[in-house]
Amino acid sequence: MKVSKLASALVGSEIIKIGNEVNEMKRKGASIANLTIGDFDSNIYPIPTELKAGIVDAYNANQTNYPPADGVLQLRETVSELLKDRFGLEYNTNSILVSGGSRPLIYATYLALIDPGDTVVFPAPSWNNNHYCHLTSAKAIAVETDAEHNFMPTAAQLKPHLKGATLLALCSPLNPTGTMFDADSLAEICDVVLEENASRGADEKPLYLMYDQIYSLLTFGKEHVNPVSLRPAMREFTVFVDGSSKCLAATGVRVGWGFGPEDIVNRMKALVGHMGAWAPKAEQVAMSNYFNNKTQVDTFLTNFKSQIQDSLNALYNGFNELKSEGFNVDAVEPMGAIYLTIKIDYIGKTTADGQLLKNSADVNFYLIKEAGAALVPFSAFGNEHSMPWFRASVGACTLQDIKDMLPRIKAALSKLK
Repeated sequence: MKVSKLASALVGSEIIKIGNEVNEMKRKGASIANLTIGDFDSNIYPIPTELKAGIVDAYNANQTNYPPADGVLQLRETVSELLKDRFGLEYNTNSILVSGGSRPLIYATYLALIDPGDTVVFPAPSWNNNHYCHLTSAKAIAVETDAEHNFMPTAAQLKPHLKGATLLALCSPLNPTGTMFDADSLAEICDVVLEENASRGADEKPLYLMYDQIYSLLTFGKEHVNPVSLRPAMREFTVFVDGSSKCLAATGVRVGWGFGPEDIVNRMKALVGHMGAWAPKAEQVAMSNYFNNKTQVDTFLTNFKSQIQDSLNALYNGFNELKSEGFNVDAVEPMGAIYLTIKIDYIGKTTADGQLLKNSADVNFYLIKEAGAALVPFSAFGNEHSMPWFRASVGACTLQDIKDMLPRIKAALSKLK
């Protein structure tokens, strides 16, 4: 059967492949701590009770027709106030676009700014930028980051690749690492972007920045920073991606919002409209009402973040304990999101039955089968299979699941030669 070149060459998600194998093993009765999918088990982390009730009320009020193409005005007004209150950002409702989660916003940003052959620069590891480059026929440049800088890109690492590029795609807190920019590091990157744009002629497309801050309200003792607050001149070049999916454990509710220069947002609005990728109207109305009660939001966030942080800390401390016992592992202190960056440097080791672990995927599937622990190698985020670093997502596990898993990992690693 003949299909398009784009469809035939599109690579499936490695995360979903791992998740499918884990689910099949669980279906057969295996007990596995699933640290793969960047999502929440809604029985462990339900959405706020008030939000759930608000969604039901909105459906009962027959809020079931098409929403406006850019989102319900009430929600865009709420988002405008939220941005001002939480981040000190001033964006009017015409500069805000609501969609069905953040993915349509990311795709619309690419479609609005990228022509086939244009260059997109992004760090490795990062989430899905390689796939969006494929979908838009862009030239992808993945810039390797390092543990020394918590796998966050630096201005020095990015600068050599920005000449002539159209888009720089950044995320903080970062999926997959759970690490964040500090103000100095992000300001240096902004200065490099502004310097590059100052060198371009009036007829040249500028270098834009897509700044994904979907995890901005899920931080642990660290201040979230953004390009426009640090360097106001970045305002005309920056498109933000944000929403409710992560901060309210509301991934299935599908309410995201983006904001940026009004002309770009208008073009994104047309693209999202043609995709039909709106957030459901009832959910938009309920989300607006929920976020309008700041005390309610803060109460939920305090409890939710504490629960997430407890799980991340248990995992982080557990791997540090293994490290102190001589195991070749490491972990980066959690800063935000629901992820922990873990090093399990056992590539090249041999299992008890003589199987050689040739790459990070082999190490991962060994741990799935031997320790009932499923992680995601950084190879799923643009790095080489020889890299011994992994993402652990705590959203689908209880704190007890994590505590029970750690001795199994220790036992499994002890068997390797």
